[in-house]
Amino acid sequence: MEVIKIAVEEEYERQRLDKFLSLKMSDYSRSQIQDMIKKGNISLNDKILKSSYKVVNGDNIEVIIDDPISTDILPEDIPLNIVYEDSDVIVVNKPSGMIVHPSSGIYSQTLVNALLYHCHDLSGINGVQRPGIVHRIDKETSGLLMVAKNDKAHQSLSEQLANHTVTRRYVALVHGVIPHDYGRIEAPIGRDVKDRQKMCCTDKNSKEAITNFKVLERFENMTLVECRLETGRTHQIRVHMAYIGYPVYGDPKYGKRKDDITYGQYLHAKILGFIHPSTNEEMLFDSELPDYFKEKINELRSDINE
Repeated sequence: MEVIKIAVEEEYERQRLDKFLSLKMSDYSRSQIQDMIKKGNISLNDKILKSSYKVVNGDNIEVIIDDPISTDILPEDIPLNIVYEDSDVIVVNKPSGMIVHPSSGIYSQTLVNALLYHCHDLSGINGVQRPGIVHRIDKETSGLLMVAKNDKAHQSLSEQLANHTVTRRYVALVHGVIPHDYGRIEAPIGRDVKDRQKMCCTDKNSKEAITNFKVLERFENMTLVECRLETGRTHQIRVHMAYIGYPVYGDPKYGKRKDDITYGQYLHAKILGFIHPSTNEEMLFDSELPDYFKEKINELRSDINE
């Protein structure tokens, strides 16, 4: 059980309790918070509160987070495209459509299930549902990610991520023709208060987010770009490119409704680089674009030449 205490600030005065907590607890949806309230897990001075309670400046609200119900994550014989492996790390080229780790209601067909079948010596730092997972990429994003096989490697790789020394370069196909060759997007990202399943560029309850991009190729109505991350916020490239008016093609959340989303968004984690946790060697990996991605590029090139 975890107890969280949240102080109400003046700017939130008279907001409904469930709305206020959904802003402050971005890892939980408003419906999840309402369930906590119904269970009596949210109180003020030992008094159980209701969702409709209007918060007051200076309130110190106590939230009890129940321990998650233990769910066995089972190994599954799912093919993996392993780019590199040793006793410390595994680098995997994840296909579009595969979820990285189990979450609420999803306990199978994830990358973790496949990893548990492949090896039995993953880091336990992130618990039973995310063994070895140092970072993640979205379900519909393909490409490279690193997995730690022991706690020492996990700590090293996590520190490199925190210090922004990991090289992460993505290739994305975006709507619109970007006129300039290079760009840098500095816009903080936080949870979208209108849709808790989405992120957005906002100065409220947000974190610094920086994406650098360069144009690789221009087509009639689209642009192929390489994006280099300085930070690793949820949906960062997708949110940033949509924010500047060039949403990722096929993105079901931030793209255009007419897009073909058969393969998800055309976003691929192409290059991954880090310092090896044991040898201190510079490791750099490059992966090919998926076939459907290359076929789309060839199609766009043909349209220009017709």
